[in-house]
Amino acid sequence: MSGTINLDFDNVKDFISESDLNSIEEKIYHANNLIKEKTGPGKEYLGWLDLPFQNDDDIPKFNETVEEIRLEADVLISIGIGGSYLGARSVIEALQPNFISCGGTRPQIHYAGFNIDSGYLTDLLKLVKNKNCWVNVISKSGTTTEPGIAFRVIKSMMEKTYGKALARKRIIATTDHSRGALKQMADQEGYTTFVIPDNVGGRFSVLSPVGLLPISVAGIHAKVLLNGALDMAEKLNNNSIFDNLANLYAGIRYLLYQKGKSIELLANFSNKLMFFAEWWKQLYGESEGKDGKGIFPASVNFTADLHSLGQYIQDGRRDLFETFLIVDHIDNDVMVPDKKNNLDGLNYLAGKTFHEINIQAYKATAMAHKSGGVPNMTIHLPELNAYWLGQLIYFFEKAVAVSGYMFGINPFDQPGVEAYKQNMFRLLGKPGIKK
Repeated sequence: MSGTINLDFDNVKDFISESDLNSIEEKIYHANNLIKEKTGPGKEYLGWLDLPFQNDDDIPKFNETVEEIRLEADVLISIGIGGSYLGARSVIEALQPNFISCGGTRPQIHYAGFNIDSGYLTDLLKLVKNKNCWVNVISKSGTTTEPGIAFRVIKSMMEKTYGKALARKRIIATTDHSRGALKQMADQEGYTTFVIPDNVGGRFSVLSPVGLLPISVAGIHAKVLLNGALDMAEKLNNNSIFDNLANLYAGIRYLLYQKGKSIELLANFSNKLMFFAEWWKQLYGESEGKDGKGIFPASVNFTADLHSLGQYIQDGRRDLFETFLIVDHIDNDVMVPDKKNNLDGLNYLAGKTFHEINIQAYKATAMAHKSGGVPNMTIHLPELNAYWLGQLIYFFEKAVAVSGYMFGINPFDQPGVEAYKQNMFRLLGKPGIKK
């Protein structure tokens, strides 16, 4: 693949200096050493570093399962929450056509278990009725509430529709290799299983079977995604701040945080990247937000959000910065036609493509926000395809690991997510929970 992912940080240079960047070189070096030598907090969850290099013994079984689903299924329901769901969906929605679910393309990928919205699940069950349906349930423990109760409902639907024998053939469990409720159920029922590695946390699992199975069923070449991640891993294998995009991104974010910029907006100009931003929010929110520290990750989809949040970004509190995500080249474009009467006054755009106009809108936004006191940087993708997305995924994962260690926290745990769960368990009367 020609080109490279590029980080343009010209629009932060009025806010942080080269000497600022030089001042954190030792901190960057230390963070990288903690990762490389696997000596930092959470070191037992660094398995994601090796996923691009994987030579999995399960690949023949994996490919056989993918081909069987693609051949037989009208629908694959992917059941999971958080990292068990967002990574795959972010890649699928980025690389499939926008309105694929409205056409006859099969298999379609639908999602369950990421909320407790009965209306959503009811509508999903109606949608898949009378369709050839397969299920991929994804959970390391099998006891997480949202996917657990969704799987109960969908498993019952599958067994009622196909009978137990055929249903078990159509249910694939991605779970722990040896323990947990889902692994136990899968062994008892005879489900095909794939392993969530012990040393990979959920939000870092998109390049494992957690993400690769639904991604592959969607017709996206997992090997190309992994090749992109592999190439990025090799590019990031140094401790330099200026010759390593992940270190540079982590360093800029750290310095902006020190200057009072505690909110980061990931801003994209492509509808296809909206769910990628959702994955990014979990990756950065769960990794950094602890011990009273961290940058709050938010996302905006431009130009739509320029007509809602744009006012605040331009003139509101100056506690935020932006990272733009820009795709430089697209294959399918639309040209603005010329109109004789020019009633709308838009003939000055005639002959220009939507992508050309979109890029100028991005440049105008970056300039306006910088002048309004919002530092911003831009990550450029040459194209939106599996290879470059693989690079981008690994880039963000490596950068958040560096960033977490720079903040002095464990970037691989998430103790704060237990608080709501304990309250919910108590309110619902779960045995063993004190009232």
